[in-house]
Amino acid sequence: MPMNRLHRWLCRSELWARGVERHTIPWTLEGVDLGADVLEIGPGYGATTRVLVRRAPRLTALELDAALAAGLRERHGDAVQVVHGDGTRMPLADARFSGVVCFTMLHHVPTPGSQDQIFAEAHRVLRPGGVFAGADDVHSLGFRLAHLGDTYMPIDPDTLGDRLYRVGFADIRVTLRRGTFRFRARKRAE
Repeated sequence: MPMNRLHRWLCRSELWARGVERHTIPWTLEGVDLGADVLEIGPGYGATTRVLVRRAPRLTALELDAALAAGLRERHGDAVQVVHGDGTRMPLADARFSGVVCFTMLHHVPTPGSQDQIFAEAHRVLRPGGVFAGADDVHSLGFRLAHLGDTYMPIDPDTLGDRLYRVGFADIRVTLRRGTFRFRARKRAE
């Protein structure tokens, strides 16, 4: 999805990477067991991937942008299976993963319908009992200004639980904290 120059710089920066490692991932995954085979949707420049690869015995990263996917492959080698593909049509097997995650990328998905399709695909590729977790920022003037020229479709955390429920998730929790929300949901055991 298109990103402006400032946004690209920030997402590639060490400042962003430290924030992801120290705050975003620990808060988002607090108390969450992702299991041994994890899918990350939309890792972008890979700040989250470099943390997740140390937490997950097996990590797959699904990235829409071909150049970013190539960069992830170059940086992580065999430690991460990088798949170039679209989160709304994942080229991945049903019920493959024990956990699926996404961090600060859903607001770059251009329509609510496409976001819902990502939720449905996350549900499809999860094993029964598997967890879907993630985080994103809520709409604000500052957040909007940082995204001028970007694809920008923030999610209303007040509606997220219903949206996840409609595609089949259970045990859904959405938590707000200082302009950010995290979510956790589970695929029902069959």
